[in-house]
Amino acid sequence: MKTFIQSLAVSSGLHLIFLFGTFLIGYIKTRNYQPDPANHWENINTLQNEVAFGFSVSPLFFLFTFIGLTVLSGLVLLFYKKKNEPSL
Repeated sequence: MKTFIQSLAVSSGLHLIFLFGTFLIGYIKTRNYQPDPANHWENINTLQNEVAFGFSVSPLFFLFTFIGLTVLSGLVLLFYKKKNEPSL
């Protein structure tokens, strides 16, 4: 049971790092963006009516990656514990 909780913690931590990292990169890019209309004056394109930040994926994708990463980290922890247990 301890290995299962540890693998859940590892999976949760890695997913949080990914989500906050994505948010931080988007924030930094938005904060540092400086438009240059003088160089793009002759390149006129029609603008979109809607704006979207980030990307959209199915919530099942995060569920499957969470479960998969939990299983993978559980296997790694089991093999690590088996390798480091004292032999008689």
